Amino acid sequence: MTPKPPTPVPGHALLAGRTAVITAAAGAGIGGATARRFLEEGARVVIGDAHARRLRESAAALRDEFGAGNVAALPCDVTDEDQVDALFALAAEHHGGLDIVVNNAGLGGTADLVHMTDEQWSRVLDVTLGGTFRCTRAALRRLKEQDGEGVVVNNASVIGWRAQRGQAHYAAAKAGVMALTRCAALEAADFGVRVNAVAPSLAMHPHLAKVTTPELLAELTEREAFGRYAEPWEIANVIVFLASGYSSYMTGETVSVSSQRA
Repeated sequence: MTPKPPTPVPGHALLAGRTAVITAAAGAGIGGATARRFLEEGARVVIGDAHARRLRESAAALRDEFGAGNVAALPCDVTDEDQVDALFALAAEHHGGLDIVVNNAGLGGTADLVHMTDEQWSRVLDVTLGGTFRCTRAALRRLKEQDGEGVVVNNASVIGWRAQRGQAHYAAAKAGVMALTRCAALEAADFGVRVNAVAPSLAMHPHLAKVTTPELLAELTEREAFGRYAEPWEIANVIVFLASGYSSYMTGETVSVSSQRA
């Protein structure tokens, strides 16, 4: 039986009037889907990505659909503190403040430990965990000084809990994102800011298809109870929930967005 494709959920103004910074938001992955869903929910967005051309194209498409005043964009490599600071400064310059941060940037790869180089290990950790650290730090420094609630949502992965061959660097980084989320949440609670994370299992997008073999994708899809991978917007829906008032008592949590069998 072929899995039935899901039906997108319409917006309900859950983020009306709020400003969000979203990293790695160019293209058709989770970051791009999150930017779109936030705009559908009434937010203004500042999107960053290390790929300047894809970022320009994504920003232009979103501006055409949602209005130029609602979308700002700036290339951002999350391993560079100056670029991270510039992205957050744009939120204040273009939208007058900051309410929500979605740390989506991450880098994967496949290598068994016996063949993994120091550079492979360090690069994945620096982008995926170090980038989340830099952006969370930048967010909390600004949100601490603002009068009002703020929210940080980090993108982790079920691989932070589960073992998979060839993924030691990525799994360690995503487990670190979960630990960072818990610790940051305790500190941020002192000034009314919530920090949570999502942990997707398998969300399909063009970049993933390019860096993963069809055989592995088929194997991972087979593990899902619904017999299909998630659409990026299905992950974005849970990010909307964590960014909205519907999750007002949640902080330090990692929400699994998965249909994997136990």
